[in-house]
Amino acid sequence: MTDQSTSEATSPAPSPAATASARAGTAAGAGVSRRRLLGTAGATGLVLGAAGAGLGYTAAPAGATPLTSLGADRAMFHGKHQPGITDALQARGHLVAFDLAPGAGRKEAAALLRRWSASAERLMAGEPTAHDDTDVARDAGPSALTVTFGFGHSFFDRTDLRRQRPGALDPLPDFSSDRLDKARSNGDLWVQIGANDALVAFHALRALQKDAGGAARVRWQMNGFNRSPGATARPMTARNLMGQIDGTRNPKPDDPDFDQRLFVPANGDPAWMAKGSYVVVRRIRMLLDDWEKLSLPQQENVIGRRKSDGAPLGGSTESTAMDLEKTGKDGTYVVPVNAHARITRPDQNGGAAMLRRPFSYHDGFDADGAPDAGLLFICWQADPLRGFVPVQRKLDRGDALSAYIRHEASGLFAVPGGAAKGEYVGQRLLEG
Repeated sequence: MTDQSTSEATSPAPSPAATASARAGTAAGAGVSRRRLLGTAGATGLVLGAAGAGLGYTAAPAGATPLTSLGADRAMFHGKHQPGITDALQARGHLVAFDLAPGAGRKEAAALLRRWSASAERLMAGEPTAHDDTDVARDAGPSALTVTFGFGHSFFDRTDLRRQRPGALDPLPDFSSDRLDKARSNGDLWVQIGANDALVAFHALRALQKDAGGAARVRWQMNGFNRSPGATARPMTARNLMGQIDGTRNPKPDDPDFDQRLFVPANGDPAWMAKGSYVVVRRIRMLLDDWEKLSLPQQENVIGRRKSDGAPLGGSTESTAMDLEKTGKDGTYVVPVNAHARITRPDQNGGAAMLRRPFSYHDGFDADGAPDAGLLFICWQADPLRGFVPVQRKLDRGDALSAYIRHEASGLFAVPGGAAKGEYVGQRLLEG
């Protein structure tokens, strides 16, 4: 966890005509548009309940409203960078790592990435997969779905591409606070799925898992969530499960060095990583029972920001610059020296910065009733040795938050640049 995050955002609602034209497709065996019953989920949608019809459902009323902006929002698969990096936070996410099957190598990996890319392009457009679609997302629009692919350190051994493995993909160093489960860490291939509808996200997860066929098998999979777009009166920085506004100082696209911090330059090394990025993924458990025993002032001192509005201690608003030298009447710093927000500031870490795009998670309760919940930490940078590593090393030496969190899984993946039309993700590596 660091003091950086993206703000929620939604796209303007499209006109009815634009909505209708965007929803092409025909339901199998019927002359009804595949996306005809758009926007009927929720208040006007198909509702499961005891009062429903014979099958337990209430039919959508006549004249149901068209697809809302939430469902109509669409991200583009093809582009300079892969989707799911700079897009706004989504309400639902799935992270999944695959290992190539025994005997599978470069040829099988290339065929798999070709299948995955074709499916991702269709799914992000709100279309069914080309073969054996499950119809899980039949009535929904794209819902801002993004699918992102990356390669782990071991991938290059499995495909005999060791000479193409980037130096930036060297394994992360050990940190004293790590309690890592190796079975839920790393992997040959990594896929990130995000959407503003849970069924759309699951549909993509299931489709890509089926596409893997005999070429790859799931190593681990994690599910996450965020606040839904439009749930607040205005766009706001996200809160985490500790109730804190989490990550005010994320790099912004209008920062002059935004691309430099996030993306490998066009002439970067290796060439196949041009315009790509590196992602660090950490499953960080929050020890909520311990955290919630703290008083509000104690919680705010641990973070260094007010819980109500995210303002730095001693500041007026969330965007107020943190005054690290300000002292109180007793002569102590207003923002404690071990406060999380102080330690993670880029100007306290040689300018190290990364774009955080996390999901919260909750995986039930332990036998003693403690929640297995926390943060699926996802951060993007042009080089993890200049982004994540120096910040985490400093946190490891004295972050007040460390007593209330536990790093339980970790992964580092090289995420190549976006695929051009007609290409698949990773083609320059696998066919270069």
